Amino acid sequence: DSGMATNIVYQAHHVSRSKRGQVVGTRGGFRGCTVWLTGLSGAGKTTVGFALEEYLVSHAIPCYSLDGDNIRHEKKNIRRIAEVAKLFADAGSFSFIYYNHPLQDRNEARKIHENSGLPFFEVFVNAPLEVCESRDVKGLYKKARAGEIKGFTGIDSEYEKPDSPELVLKTGELTVNECIQQLVELLKDQGIVPSGVTEEVNELFVPENKLDLALSDANILPTVTITKLDLQWVQVLAEGWATPLKGFMREREFLQVLHFSTLLDGNDILQLQTEDKERLDGCAAFALEYKGRRVAILRNPEFYEHRKEERCARQWGTTCPQHPYIKVRNKYMLSELRQRFKEMGADAVFAFQLRNPVHNGHALLMQDTKRRLLERGYKNPVLLLHPLGGWTKEDDVPLDWRMRQHAAVLEEGVLDPTTTIVAIFPSPMMYAGPTEVQWHCRARMIAGANFYIVGRDPAGMPHPETKQDLYEPTHGGKVLTMAPGLTSVEIIPFRVAAYNKVKKAMDFYDKERHDEFEFISGTKMRRLARSGENPPDGFMAPKAWKVLTEYYLSLQKD
Repeated sequence: DSGMATNIVYQAHHVSRSKRGQVVGTRGGFRGCTVWLTGLSGAGKTTVGFALEEYLVSHAIPCYSLDGDNIRHEKKNIRRIAEVAKLFADAGSFSFIYYNHPLQDRNEARKIHENSGLPFFEVFVNAPLEVCESRDVKGLYKKARAGEIKGFTGIDSEYEKPDSPELVLKTGELTVNECIQQLVELLKDQGIVPSGVTEEVNELFVPENKLDLALSDANILPTVTITKLDLQWVQVLAEGWATPLKGFMREREFLQVLHFSTLLDGNDILQLQTEDKERLDGCAAFALEYKGRRVAILRNPEFYEHRKEERCARQWGTTCPQHPYIKVRNKYMLSELRQRFKEMGADAVFAFQLRNPVHNGHALLMQDTKRRLLERGYKNPVLLLHPLGGWTKEDDVPLDWRMRQHAAVLEEGVLDPTTTIVAIFPSPMMYAGPTEVQWHCRARMIAGANFYIVGRDPAGMPHPETKQDLYEPTHGGKVLTMAPGLTSVEIIPFRVAAYNKVKKAMDFYDKERHDEFEFISGTKMRRLARSGENPPDGFMAPKAWKVLTEYYLSLQKD
């Protein structure tokens, strides 16, 4: 450039991109790049771009949109916007540009980035002209057809399609969310965003066309016998509840969970005996066997020391050997749930996790949540009633009886069966309080829930020895509201419900009317059920209570 000053010396940054990437956002790693969306007016560039920006920011990835409508269409401004985008990218941020400018200008923008060693992605937002005209919210096509706008791209000026874009989005056929996921997949494949940002469920089932080969492999591989609890975790992993994990945790992942309380807090490690480790050390793969049946294959295994006391202290906050999980150590699958929500036309999904029978206090919380969502403008909120289906301690009501009780609640109309899905969450229960509740919430987020009802003392229990609450009852809910990574789910706080003796119904507790309320404890509920007595009217649906009394009476017969 002959107009460039000769007395200016470029000053190199003292802060490297790698160092900058450590502090930009909360996920770490340098992610600077520019995504240029090009296409006809009305193709959806701005709609998709702003939606992608919102999506990435919600996943703690910084980015900024540079909309062509906000900048005059002069050639020098194209150069300027490309230079500004380059600065954003160099700072470790995403920048999105929405322009239908000529191919030569877009190629110049690419060159500006490539010369600085920064990723540049051109995305062709491809929609037929008739679709773009039908979306003409700005009235530009109408004016161009009337001759009021000259040189309008697509009417009397040719649009220059990209020669080889990194991605083509057919916005006439795809929803905005589907476009976002394709863009995120592109960025994930290029190593720009981490795998956990995608909404794709990471199922670990063997594809049907490879099943015979996998079974043949399993029959000749060395085996490890696993427990029922291990099998439950195999199911959790296989169905994708622990996405983005691709198997039992390796040591690096386990240390992240143990020390940084990341959101995969769970037992997703496979505990082996020392003799198994010595026998299998060096094996490229081995099969997991349960009751003589080979159920899974572990490839490229990593063996590391399981320091049980440290893990117990960090995960449960206690090393008491009488803690039930420490002591021992489905109707819809995940992908089916997401499809079912789509079929039902759900514009909001609110999840309620439980390991106990449903009484009318629980139902009140779910009914109130639905009411609040409708008031916020949602048209079809769907409830995911999601009982825990894995191992629970001995004095909890077994899953089969709980499922019968839940069915009775729906049968009596306490919950609306047309907008409720009852499904089994296959995870075992760990009773790890605020640590475990993050796992419970995140798994439901992966399933498609965007609202999560959190109760008093979630995943908690009395201390096995002192009988006091093992965890502070409000900490689970508080931890969820500040937990990193729960970016696409809103936490609905649990309002305290108690039996209103005046209304003869469960009601939200009001301390100003304390004398009207009775708190019916689980202990009292179990005592009434064991003796075959009925609770106060309005505490639980009669058919649901009958199931509960039948369960406790069956224990006496045994």
